[in-house]
Amino acid sequence: MLRQISGRPHLALVLALGVAAALSGCAAQKKPPQLAYQERPVELLYATGGQRLDEGSWNEAVQYFDEVERQHPYSEWSRRSILMEAYAYYRGNQYEDSVAAADRFIQLYPGNPSTPYAYYLKAQCYFEQIVDVGRDQGTTESALAALREVQKRFPDSEYALDAKLKIELVYDQLAGKEMAVGRYYLNAGQPLAAIGRFKSVIDRYQTTSHASEALYRLVEANLTLGLRDEAVRDGAVLGHNFPGDHWYAEAYKLLTSKGLKPLEAPAEHPKNGSDGGFIKMGHKS
Repeated sequence: MLRQISGRPHLALVLALGVAAALSGCAAQKKPPQLAYQERPVELLYATGGQRLDEGSWNEAVQYFDEVERQHPYSEWSRRSILMEAYAYYRGNQYEDSVAAADRFIQLYPGNPSTPYAYYLKAQCYFEQIVDVGRDQGTTESALAALREVQKRFPDSEYALDAKLKIELVYDQLAGKEMAVGRYYLNAGQPLAAIGRFKSVIDRYQTTSHASEALYRLVEANLTLGLRDEAVRDGAVLGHNFPGDHWYAEAYKLLTSKGLKPLEAPAEHPKNGSDGGFIKMGHKS
């Protein structure tokens, strides 16, 4: 799973919805059952839900916020409880229920000041479910779409910057998946299929940590097919963009072993990445 940048979203914004006011006034499991119906003041129900959150009793917190909605469906407290319920589900790793509650809040209150948080919470739920590159990346795609939505809808919000950073990690994950499949095809003697995967990394994820290896693998695959000019071209792109990267050193060694001459020798002090923007130098996708 991808390493998380900033930890779980803080509850500060959610608490601002009214926990403090209410208090002054008076491991994933199945969805918890409703409390036995007993008419109680809405402030007490809401405050008790907040207390259960503070104690880490996520399912009990959900019960109390759900009870607010059941007993006082048209109150301001009900609106607040939907988002608090989404947060409690999230903290309990019940991501599907959290997304459903966040979606309900968005649909009911699209212009509310707390709606950006609901979008961000959805994205966070998907982000925390990202799996290693050896498995299906459907959740990764969902995380990317949700993070982009946060950026697009709320570019000036406090969540946009974190979304941007997480998007870079998601790109790296998706590029890693393409590389894993490409290496598999290359090792299986299917260089044409491998080339398609490596080119995808260059075209779609060239700012990720996988770009230099993708170019090296293109050199390798083209040489396997006897496409010497293409191999030299990809080696030139690699050398121009990553002159000190160890993958260029490997490409230079491989090309020269075949009697081919790359544009320039690797830099003396290996480093990862380039200093400027990525330049394809005529590379065709």
